Amino acid sequence: QAAAPLHPVAVQCLEAQMVVRVHRDLFGTGHLVKAADLTLGSAACLPVAQSAAETMVTFVAGLHECGSTLQLTPDSLIYKTSLSYKPTPSGNLVIVRTNPAVVPIECHYPRKSNVSSNAVRPTWAPFHSTLSAEERLMFSLRLMNDNWSTERLSNGFQLGESLHLQADVVSGGHVPLRLFVDDCVATLSPDRNSSPRYALIDLSGCLVDGRSDDTTSAFISPRLRQETLQFTVDAFKFAGDDGNLIYITCHLKVSPADQAPNALNKACSFNKASSLWVPVEGTGDICSCCETGNCPSYG
Repeated sequence: QAAAPLHPVAVQCLEAQMVVRVHRDLFGTGHLVKAADLTLGSAACLPVAQSAAETMVTFVAGLHECGSTLQLTPDSLIYKTSLSYKPTPSGNLVIVRTNPAVVPIECHYPRKSNVSSNAVRPTWAPFHSTLSAEERLMFSLRLMNDNWSTERLSNGFQLGESLHLQADVVSGGHVPLRLFVDDCVATLSPDRNSSPRYALIDLSGCLVDGRSDDTTSAFISPRLRQETLQFTVDAFKFAGDDGNLIYITCHLKVSPADQAPNALNKACSFNKASSLWVPVEGTGDICSCCETGNCPSYG
């Protein structure tokens, strides 16, 4: 509020400084105090204007200036200083007609919000800085029709057909991400650790099912987009099993899209024509461990 005889001292707390305005009728008696008798803080900072004709005296000081102190509370930053009035005799007189005074001054700032009115608001939050990235990423694994245009209505297959599997992630407002399929295992029960079990993808992204002589299983290259990975698997059944239900469980993961694929984050298929492992993206050497079996893993 404006400084006036009823409120002779007004404080404006700005982003990096405080502005203190003092009405020279400090005591509301109609007698104006001298600007030279007013100082701010323990450092006795002087006002920026000391015109005798003006009824207002203004101080401008940085939050850390003029000997101010800082107090921290759980919710606030509090900068404390004081306005001092020390009357001096007029002319050669040895008397004064007012008392000295000290007015405490505080500026409070919230600790948990932006002080600046022009705060930078990022358009995305890095996924590695969130408390729980898994809760913010939506993964999916779907059976698709033969031309990948829509999800397959039936999950029934005949031997000799191919399963078209598509893994996706919705990354929301995160940095651009690249999706990988770390491993896929087929079992006769929902428990991926049950027996018998057959690994389709293993070793952090090697489509090991395509290594067999009688299959054409492979990752689809190039990708539609970084957040999608497609692969085909030739239909199969477990030897000696008369049932018609197989569970496929896959572990999906993401890495930043600007991070080059490596032996830990890769999608490698076996090319029978060249007898080489070939990555969907990245250099061929990241797939060499698919043959030796010593690929790194998250455990």
